[in-house]
Amino acid sequence: MSDHPLLREWPDLDVREEAARIDPGDVFFTDPNYQADPRLTLYTTRSAFAHLARETRRNYSGDCCLFFNFLWQRGKNWCDAEADDLLDFEDWRRWSPRNPQRISGAKWDRELTALTRLYKWATAKKYVAVNPVLMREVLGRNGEISSVPAQRAKDVRSSNVKWLTPRTYRLWRDVGLRGYTADGRRDPSFRGRNDDRNAAYSDLLFSSGMRLSEGGSLLTFEVPVLVETMKRYFDGRLGKAATKSRRERTFYVAIEDLRSIVTYERTTRRAVVRRAQAKGRYEAMDDVWVLESRSGWRQSILHIRDEKGRLVKRDLNSLDVEERQLLFTKGDNGLEPLWLWLSEDGRPFLPHSWEAIYRAASQRCQKVLEGKVPQPPYFTPHMARHSFALKMLVALMHALDKRFGLTPEERKDFRLLYGDAWRMVKDLLDHASEETTRKIYLAPVSDLQIRSLLLDEADPGTNELLTRIAKISERVLDSEELI
Repeated sequence: MSDHPLLREWPDLDVREEAARIDPGDVFFTDPNYQADPRLTLYTTRSAFAHLARETRRNYSGDCCLFFNFLWQRGKNWCDAEADDLLDFEDWRRWSPRNPQRISGAKWDRELTALTRLYKWATAKKYVAVNPVLMREVLGRNGEISSVPAQRAKDVRSSNVKWLTPRTYRLWRDVGLRGYTADGRRDPSFRGRNDDRNAAYSDLLFSSGMRLSEGGSLLTFEVPVLVETMKRYFDGRLGKAATKSRRERTFYVAIEDLRSIVTYERTTRRAVVRRAQAKGRYEAMDDVWVLESRSGWRQSILHIRDEKGRLVKRDLNSLDVEERQLLFTKGDNGLEPLWLWLSEDGRPFLPHSWEAIYRAASQRCQKVLEGKVPQPPYFTPHMARHSFALKMLVALMHALDKRFGLTPEERKDFRLLYGDAWRMVKDLLDHASEETTRKIYLAPVSDLQIRSLLLDEADPGTNELLTRIAKISERVLDSEELI
């Protein structure tokens, strides 16, 4: 229960929310007078909006609030918006000299998408008389006609992304996350905490291409089992409710990165769990689901004792990011979270918190490497997907073109059987279309012909190919050029 003064008069708020079928984590809007609009509550809890990924819901909610505030200053409610209001809002957001924080075309398109979704629903429900989002028809690549917002930006840079080669990533990780100096030694002045956790998580993203929340919401039993083998990669499964696409899929992690995760589990993680148990922190929590057993194919059916003491079944694929945080197991020392990544107090480290970790690491690289390298590297969780995609594309193309020694006819048969490298990378990234993979993640290097890099010398490895690509693409950063 919140301590806000306006809520103290509602001691039965939980009962009211349950009667209205408003669940924890649901979004709702209030106007500046703290009045909730029941129509908007219906939109956020009963429309397709409720099934969007948590991060998307949060972003779209903020986008809508900006427009609602703009309308409120004009004496209008959200349902009174007209097309001219949206045109004026775009002018303010993108071009007005009075706005000190103007946004890019890509950011405007996201805000427009949020408003298009809302007002399309409101128009169908007859909550608004006229849709303020003007639409126009466009001809698709295959001749199909579709409607798109007329105010879509024309200056969007869909390929405004950057990559790090593996060795440049390791420089960023070691200096930014692990507290090393430019010459590879431990910096005695480094005051960072949880460096093994942070490095293990970052290695996982760089190795697997998972999204921030996908890697950040892994459970301990979803980590592949490390065994002595000649394999270079281990595979695991992502539950569909915890993915952006809502599709279950396989991820792959390199053996050295898996070792980092296992080391974190056996050292730092075990220590914070023991401290939390000693303080009775888990026993004091209200919302705890205790896993008693698993069954079914791939052990995906969880038998759980919920917060009310009831024994219930939950399919692992149905658990979203928020529900995963409630999962615990009971051992000899008491309750222990199944959430892999933990904060210093032993509670789940929330996915959005990783952004701050990455920013701090990039700032440290800027400070430590300034003057020692021409361009200190920076890195973000999403850049891990960019870099993973480029690395895998080069590796797969190289394997198809050289390692297998295929003739043109054999290569055609191979593509028919397994698909080409672009399609393989698309599947690894969990993209809906190959076009997204080509245009957004790999656009600056998508026209490179790998074979042309191999004509004048013996067969190089993937890392050497990435170094060559870095030399002809300013968006690919390589440490050989930095040091």
